[in-house]
Amino acid sequence: MPTPRLAPVPDLAKATKSGFDAAILVTHDLSNAPAAWRAAIDAQRAIDARAGAQLAVLACDAAPGKRLVIAPTGPVQRDHDDVRRYAEAARNGVRRARDAGARAPLVVLGAPPREARYANAAHVTALAALGSLWEPLEAREARGEAAVEPVTSVGFLSPTAFGARDAAEIEAIEGGLRIARDLCGTDPERMAAPRFAEYVKQAFKGLPVTVRVVTGEALQRDYPLLSAVARASQPVARHRPCVIRLEYEPKGRIERTLLFAGKGLTYDTGGADIKAGGFMAGMSRDKGGAAAVAGLVWTAAKLGLKGVRVVAELGVVRNSIGSEAFVTDEIVTSHAGVRVRIGNTDAEGRLVLADLLSHLRRRAQKEKDARILSVATLTGHAGRAVGPYNIALDNGPARKAGVAESLGKVGDAWGDPFEVSRLRREDFDFVAPRSKADDVLSCNNLPSSGTARGHQFPMAFLAIASGLDQHALDSKAPLAFTHVDIGGSATEGGDWQHGRPTGRPLLALLQALR
Repeated sequence: MPTPRLAPVPDLAKATKSGFDAAILVTHDLSNAPAAWRAAIDAQRAIDARAGAQLAVLACDAAPGKRLVIAPTGPVQRDHDDVRRYAEAARNGVRRARDAGARAPLVVLGAPPREARYANAAHVTALAALGSLWEPLEAREARGEAAVEPVTSVGFLSPTAFGARDAAEIEAIEGGLRIARDLCGTDPERMAAPRFAEYVKQAFKGLPVTVRVVTGEALQRDYPLLSAVARASQPVARHRPCVIRLEYEPKGRIERTLLFAGKGLTYDTGGADIKAGGFMAGMSRDKGGAAAVAGLVWTAAKLGLKGVRVVAELGVVRNSIGSEAFVTDEIVTSHAGVRVRIGNTDAEGRLVLADLLSHLRRRAQKEKDARILSVATLTGHAGRAVGPYNIALDNGPARKAGVAESLGKVGDAWGDPFEVSRLRREDFDFVAPRSKADDVLSCNNLPSSGTARGHQFPMAFLAIASGLDQHALDSKAPLAFTHVDIGGSATEGGDWQHGRPTGRPLLALLQALR
């Protein structure tokens, strides 16, 4: 899983002697272009009224490899513009240079506006340039790394300070994002639960992270809701579920502990409430939450983050169809001892998360300044409600600490934006038990996208089924819990079947850790 090397370049004169074979100019204003390239740009403008407004490849004797790719950002100073303009331009420009034959392109960033929203433009641009070169794991394994990902290094020239330490940080972040994309974007056989676990173990070799995999009787005993989801997959050895526990322990004093639950549905058929009408396609991407959490822990360890312990539980399971499948109306007792009535087997992710969160809840009570987060491609409602944005919802203690709000601010600054949502009393009413036989209802029997508050009420279920509702602001032992729904952001364009996995919200979560 090699990450392309990022080479910081101090000035253009040195770049022309460093073996680069194309230049990509990422800018909102062509007057930012180096003087040596302006003749080629002016010649293009003389024959093309759209020059500077769209992606273009120019012949330029003064550019490395005599290839100059103009990658315009478009407008950047309107109220609604943000740093993603630079990421998108870099992504498009690097791919165009690669397709033109470049193998060692140089990205040149034109000076962005001196505004707070563009303070991280250089790092965001460099990260997007590297990320644009990722191709699916199956393609790399079948055709070879060199054939599928021929670009092994990218130069980067920034108008602001950007040196070797910055480049190493960007490479570490991209390494975690590549893990997340591989785990999320790979087909349901190549990344079935046991192979998902094996990939994770291999990825973490040599890093200060403890990796444990829970299977078999221990899994069924300690994760009863997860095991109910997996019941129909148990007879097939290659699809048997697991929980992957990760723990990063930095050297020195621990100031706080972050605990993550990641939903890792390797395939979601909907179970007995089968997805019909073409809605099953793309359900191998229902593991984006676990994928992003795994990548986050990897990057935290690679960077050697100080003062923060990171603990994660990834529930990796297939929701299969068969005679052993769990069904609607069953009552299953969660790890927290809560009797859960199943409302729809296609709402399986919250069952997996509830058991993970219950384990993390116990651990959090022993830790200093602990915060719990769940990350999941949980609802279609998330994409319907906010499109390609992550959603963050806090419980009372997390809201008091400003967790979701801080994710919103950090996400805007780094091009991994959030919408902040709210948990309300109606959400708890929605999942309230209808009889004395159970304690909570998992969901209604409609798709989340057709249900009012379809991405909010699942958090109320998670709080109750995991026991976290016993750790609210009015309790003796409050615990901060934030739920992150990436149903609309885990893949580009919200296209679960064909869209490239994004690895989100790894970047925003990482910056919030620091």
